[in-house]
Amino acid sequence: MDFQDGVLRIDSFLAVTIGILVLFVGKRINDGVRTLRELSIPEPVTGGLLFSILFALLYVATGAAVEFELRARDVLLVYFFTTIGINARAADLLAGGKPFVILLLITIGFMFAQNLTGISVASLFGLPAAVGVVGGSVSLIGGHGTTIAWAPSIAEQYGIANAMEIGIASATFGLILASLMGGPIARFLITRHKLTPTAPALLDDVQEVGLTDRQTAAGINHMDFLGAVLAIHVAIIFGYALNGIIAELGLKLPLFVTCLFAGILLTNLVPGAIYRRLGINWPSRTPAVALIADIALGTFLAMSLMSMQLWTLIDLAAPIFTILAAQFLLAVLVTIFVLYPLLGRNYDAAVVAAGFGGVTLGSTPTAMANMAAVTQRYGASHRAFIIVPLVSAFFIDIANALIIPYFLQSFS
Repeated sequence: MDFQDGVLRIDSFLAVTIGILVLFVGKRINDGVRTLRELSIPEPVTGGLLFSILFALLYVATGAAVEFELRARDVLLVYFFTTIGINARAADLLAGGKPFVILLLITIGFMFAQNLTGISVASLFGLPAAVGVVGGSVSLIGGHGTTIAWAPSIAEQYGIANAMEIGIASATFGLILASLMGGPIARFLITRHKLTPTAPALLDDVQEVGLTDRQTAAGINHMDFLGAVLAIHVAIIFGYALNGIIAELGLKLPLFVTCLFAGILLTNLVPGAIYRRLGINWPSRTPAVALIADIALGTFLAMSLMSMQLWTLIDLAAPIFTILAAQFLLAVLVTIFVLYPLLGRNYDAAVVAAGFGGVTLGSTPTAMANMAAVTQRYGASHRAFIIVPLVSAFFIDIANALIIPYFLQSFS
């Protein structure tokens, strides 16, 4: 940790430590505020937003900015998605075929609607259409990564000098909205339609993320935990190799995506007898994997939210807030009146609805955190945890790479 030129820089070790503290603070607040629990607001969201506000107040009061080294956070993301792959079974993948296609088509359709909404609102402020695209699928469905990739070329080709600032601001506030909308929407659907998991036994089924009360009481021994860590590391090694092979073919994918696929392949294509001969019980859908997933996702999201520099977004408030309000309303309406009915009006559809806000306004980890908070309260939904990351972590980036230039060229 060092302080230079008005910036307090915090290294990875301390950043993770603070992230864990943020999780505890978020849990304490959620435990004390019934409304947050009932709306299934994730604990890292509660704590992360509080700390980001505190850091913003510190900046306003002293002029000192806080910056975090986040390499360890990105490792946690790889861990989390590897656990999702390890938990994915062929039967659920096959059963998720039709819902997966429906979700993918709805999401692509939403990307068109999102850009049209952004362009329409931008025009009300007399701003170029390119600003609306930046406030659409570039920053919201695309997130910070897509914004950083596209903003320089948009600034140069379309004369939007502050394209990067607009995109980062939209992505940041979109992340906040996505974190807050998933739980309430799922609760509304579940309580209104009296939804439950597909069978009563699933209420105590192993979660993808986190443990049930019964599993917490039973406990996990150290060998179960180490066995899960070993399996995750094996899958990451294969995922890293797969990532290199794909890169050689000219297609660049995030490491967490190939680790997700590696987990799926190792769970479904390698017979369990081979693992047992090596003295390993492959830990698909075990409490140990669910616990590691909960730790990795919670700490990742806490670190992501606490590191937001909210003070950098004030100057762009009016047009961005208007665009985001319209985008938020669009996401809520599509989720309740399009996505939920088309996915079958069942419990799995409600859990996917919780994640849809994360997909369309925030990020894949936000979507997963929303779904985790809902399933820990109401029961497991294996299908949701398979189809949502497949859509949001892979196909969205490919579709967005085609949709963004289409709107920029057609409306500018």
